[in-house]
Amino acid sequence: MTSLDETRARCDRILAEVERAVVGKREPLELILLGILADGHVLIEDYPGLAKTLIARSFAQVTSMRFSRIQFTPDLMPGDVTGSSIYNQRTSDFEFRPGPIFANLLLADEINRAPPKTQAALLEAMQERQVTIEGRTNPLERPFIVLATQNPIEYEGTYPLPEAQLDRFVARIGVGYPSREDEWQVLARRLERQEDEIELDAIVDGPTVVEMQRSLEEVHVSEPIGLYMVDIVAATRASQRLQVGASPRGTLALLKLARGKAVLDGRDYVTPEDVKAVAVPALAHRLTLRPELWVQRISGDQIVREALATVPTPPAEDVVRASA
Repeated sequence: MTSLDETRARCDRILAEVERAVVGKREPLELILLGILADGHVLIEDYPGLAKTLIARSFAQVTSMRFSRIQFTPDLMPGDVTGSSIYNQRTSDFEFRPGPIFANLLLADEINRAPPKTQAALLEAMQERQVTIEGRTNPLERPFIVLATQNPIEYEGTYPLPEAQLDRFVARIGVGYPSREDEWQVLARRLERQEDEIELDAIVDGPTVVEMQRSLEEVHVSEPIGLYMVDIVAATRASQRLQVGASPRGTLALLKLARGKAVLDGRDYVTPEDVKAVAVPALAHRLTLRPELWVQRISGDQIVREALATVPTPPAEDVVRASA
């Protein structure tokens, strides 16, 4: 069993190696790593050219996970994702040819460009870690992580993800433009290595990632902290500006990400600050706003921040231990 100290040390090395390729984006990289530790899927929503594909490929290299990339297009069929049975003339029988979904880390690039029928091909895999084709259930090798990307400004020719599929993502994040100094570092490193591609060293492998995921079960969550998570989610459901608040799956996502955040910060217990740090990426994409509020440019992020501001913060575990 991997200890929490070992998990933290490996996380630090993974982030340091990925940052050789992705400059100045520590916070989104940490959130993606937290998604991997939580055995969840991450939706990266941002403008083109901000290294979304590079981030996914870098994590695949550093973790030695089998990597597949699917470019979602309007004419992509479900069988192009899951695979299909092909007739073999030599054996006079059908044989199954697995699709790109049979990987450890799957990049679903521009996932909202494919029609709903093709998007739905991912649902079973994301939730059950299996693919059913022609009545036969095929389990997926652990770990199985989906990193999906979509462009938030281009809507023509796209199919918005339904709420049920958005709810399958443990977190939604943005990358953002780099600062002036960070963008110069991108150029300086490119000039130094004299080629576009950068090879990253493998830090861990797939089985080790699974052990790191299991080690999070050792992170203590006190009852006041657990109730704090429940109250934050309940506050989104009570908001008059929402049609639908976050589901219990959102509460579980908050728990998993907060545990991972505690490990990254070198603790074996969760604090309110851990919960606050991951609440927006864990919950905002699960909220359905009232239609009339779109014109007011109100977002799910704002609703979650309002919930964090209104729900009383419990004392941290170390404060409770000290007072006891």
